[in-house]
Amino acid sequence: MTEPIGLPDAPPLGESALPAGTFDGMCVLVTGGGTGLGKAIALEFARLGADLVIASRKEEHVEAGRAAIAELGRRALAVTCDIRQPDDVAAAFDAAEAALGLPGVLVNNAAANFPVPAEDMSPNAWRTVVDITLNGTFFCAREFGRRHLAARTPGSIVNVGASYAWTGGPGFAHSAAAKAGVKNLVETLAVEWGPYGIQVNGLVPGLFPHEDMTTDIQGALGTRSEKDSLQPAMRAGRPRELGWAATFLASPYARFISGHTLVVDGANWQRRTLTMASVVTVRRQMGKGPFDPDERR
Repeated sequence: MTEPIGLPDAPPLGESALPAGTFDGMCVLVTGGGTGLGKAIALEFARLGADLVIASRKEEHVEAGRAAIAELGRRALAVTCDIRQPDDVAAAFDAAEAALGLPGVLVNNAAANFPVPAEDMSPNAWRTVVDITLNGTFFCAREFGRRHLAARTPGSIVNVGASYAWTGGPGFAHSAAAKAGVKNLVETLAVEWGPYGIQVNGLVPGLFPHEDMTTDIQGALGTRSEKDSLQPAMRAGRPRELGWAATFLASPYARFISGHTLVVDGANWQRRTLTMASVVTVRRQMGKGPFDPDERR
């Protein structure tokens, strides 16, 4: 029997398939760009010459992102912004334009997520996740699109999505519904704004260990070796691999790619088994007892 070996590891940090200076002189705005995968994406744009605007609700997050970009010798602007508020979004773009020029690339990375059975989900939990993940993505894209249409300049939007936009996400009804909307925005806005020179694409990460992962995923990873057969690649993704995909989609070499969502997960979301696996309810997976209607919120 042939033993699995998994996909080869990624090239070293700092490598790139794109030419040095691909984004020289361009401003790139990344929401949620101070930590986790957003920070990894921002760093890859900086390595290719971009100046960055790091937007987040938490000042300590944006400052961490700004400092990391500055270490690479690029200009960086830290902007606190609640993307649920259109006025906050407009103010962030005003600050970006004043300091670094109109962003030529927008990466909509900010989102909210936590596991909960649908029957236990409070109205506030639903509204919060949908408001940040879907509404916030739209408000940022709308602001970017309006400014480029007014200036008659091309631009590129990358919306970070999730594979359960296609499949559904038991335990994540709020996030899965919102991410389905984000995927649809990619397809809709690509058609609407293509005539004005604005391309819109989606980027879906697989398993990329980082500090912003939900605690349940962090806990599960902590009990396993990376080589455990969790997915076809036999390894987790490297955050830089997602950054490389984002820079490609926004680069001059991908101008004819628009309305597409690229999944970067080593084929994990397409995994199937030959036999029917036993069904384990979401409640049991989360260690919860039977639903108690008296505890409804």
